[in-house]
Amino acid sequence: MAAFSHRAVPIGFHASHEQWPPSALLRFVRQAEAAGFTAAMSSDHFHPWTERDGASGFAWTWLGAALQATRLPFGVVSAPGQRYHPAIIAQAAATLDDMFPGRFWLAVGSGEFVNEHITGDPWPRKDARNARLREAVDVMRALWRGDTVDHDGHVRVRAARLHTRPRQPLPILGAALTEPTAEWMGSWADGLITAGARHDALRRIVEAFRRGGGRGKRLVLQAAVCYGPDEDAALHDAFTSWRHAALGPTLLADLETPAHFDEATQAVTPDALRDKLRISSDLARHRGWIEEDLALGFDEIQLSHVGRGVERFIAAFGDTVLPRLPLARAG
Repeated sequence: MAAFSHRAVPIGFHASHEQWPPSALLRFVRQAEAAGFTAAMSSDHFHPWTERDGASGFAWTWLGAALQATRLPFGVVSAPGQRYHPAIIAQAAATLDDMFPGRFWLAVGSGEFVNEHITGDPWPRKDARNARLREAVDVMRALWRGDTVDHDGHVRVRAARLHTRPRQPLPILGAALTEPTAEWMGSWADGLITAGARHDALRRIVEAFRRGGGRGKRLVLQAAVCYGPDEDAALHDAFTSWRHAALGPTLLADLETPAHFDEATQAVTPDALRDKLRISSDLARHRGWIEEDLALGFDEIQLSHVGRGVERFIAAFGDTVLPRLPLARAG
């Protein structure tokens, strides 16, 4: 049994804009706060993963409304460099921090082609996307310091200066799904956000981040879960909405359209999702998974319900799971 420190760990609700309209997500985060969730975060998609039942709300507009409608801290995972110029992300983040001090955090990744292809620019290889991301982070940090930024490289900036800046430079977390990316991010990111269901794989990603220079930095987990009234219903719900979880990180990054994702997942079976997602009707099992996350040292856990029964998930976890968690990081 892991020993836990007295530092509370936020348990958050993840708002998937690729799955639900922004109006529904606003309702969900209010319900999550009332149910006892202590944090929230948002995806940032232009396109959904699937043509079947996707949505495409704009995360940055929604974040302002969600921060106003609740008292929760919020984060977002974004991809500066192609769809977004990094100066615009820096400005958007600074604006949220000015209105809601200390409640907003930013994570960045190299992006997915399903969202970024809309600019018409070529999709770079992973090494070039990483180099572009690293430059974008430097640009954003310089703008938050108050510098006037000129930059030529994978991104170009001319005489940019933010006049509304964060009270303190905002921390930037790196979003990584693989060990090499996590290790690379350890040297420059202020923390790590990762996703996954298997604790052996999560442990290796955390170790890689620490090995690369991330020891002592913030660790956030986005855990994809599906809860239903029975095991078959939970599995069917996850399979209907989230079968792309069976694809590897390369395909997730490189497929171009939701139709391509639907084609790539035609042969996926429900059983293929069992080690990719946390699917169960047993709330004690869900609680056990979170307790294992705490034992790995995560400082924050964001729960992303991938099925359709979101309100049922919020109510059940608020009644049965959250009150029984130690809600403290392993120490």
